[in-house]
Amino acid sequence: MVEMATALQPAVPQTFEAAAATLAQCSVAGTAVRIRGAGTKLGWGRPADPPDVELRSTALTEIVEHNAGDLTAIMEAGVPLARAQQTFARAGQMLALDPPTGADGAATIGGIVATGDSGPLRHRYGAPRDLVVGMTFALGDGTIARTGSKVIKNVAGYDLAKLFAGSFGTLGMILSVSVRLHPLPATTATALGSTANPDVLSAAALVLTAAPFEFEALDVGWHAGRGELLARCGGTEAARRCKRAARLLREQELEQIDVVADDEPLWERQRARQRSTHGALIRLAARPSQLASVLRAVADCDGTLVGRAALGCSFVELEVDAVGRLRRALPPRSVSIVLDAPAEARRELDPWGSPDAGALELMRRIKARFDPTGVCNPGLFVGGI
Repeated sequence: MVEMATALQPAVPQTFEAAAATLAQCSVAGTAVRIRGAGTKLGWGRPADPPDVELRSTALTEIVEHNAGDLTAIMEAGVPLARAQQTFARAGQMLALDPPTGADGAATIGGIVATGDSGPLRHRYGAPRDLVVGMTFALGDGTIARTGSKVIKNVAGYDLAKLFAGSFGTLGMILSVSVRLHPLPATTATALGSTANPDVLSAAALVLTAAPFEFEALDVGWHAGRGELLARCGGTEAARRCKRAARLLREQELEQIDVVADDEPLWERQRARQRSTHGALIRLAARPSQLASVLRAVADCDGTLVGRAALGCSFVELEVDAVGRLRRALPPRSVSIVLDAPAEARRELDPWGSPDAGALELMRRIKARFDPTGVCNPGLFVGGI
């Protein structure tokens, strides 16, 4: 029998079986469980009632396998992404996820997958759901289930890993993930240009999106009334390809064109602006062709923006009292989710916005199927799921 954690005390299981047993006991008792990793995104989602048990993955820290020849790895959920990247880098490889990892690189792979968090590399390599090929998780009734495998070309059955990615721990506790890796670029370089005209910036972003380059990242930024477009190339020909990209930027009438070889500070700045410590941070999805309209809405609300120019995925920081105004000014069919914000503000502003009724009903049915007693992160997700 696993000893239950007392109120406000964490349960830190050392094994998958102990984690599952804790969930099973909570399910029988009707005890609310907050599932979390290192807590770097603990304020995301709807404010929920204080849990009875906090179930942490921080003791599940083993890199179970690193198959360098197959470009795959299996990691327990509590492995810090920063540590995993160091391990993969020694083999000239990387996990192509680069969200902000918090103080001391604490963010864990389980928490990153559960929240669907990503960074500039999403342009080329996709989101966490695109890089996870298998998963082990514990359901609310204590069942340990596995989906996918460590083989990249595996399409049998339902891809439940994609369902758990971005579910914010409301379906169960991620215990381990199998991921695909990619070669680490030998060198990188970035072409960038700026403008104060949202239309010029948007047009340039669309031109580079359609250009025959394999950019590692294609990002946009907007700050203090001025926008910037950043195109990163990787590999031995990175500098030469960036010079060609710079010529395209010049043809689109961008200003202050430059090619930066020592470009990591540029991208660290982009990642850092995906968090807010004082205002509200919104994760925004809109069509790439609507970028100019998005930038004008952000500027009218005195906000700043960074994002993936070719994907329409952006992060907007602004004052809390401007969130409603921004949402009303955004183009039709845009989706906005409040991530960072004070708890009192998140209670007044539904972080998830107004979901489609049909989609919400489907999510509720999925929640009921995987967590019928509702013990896993109750109230955190869309519609109070």
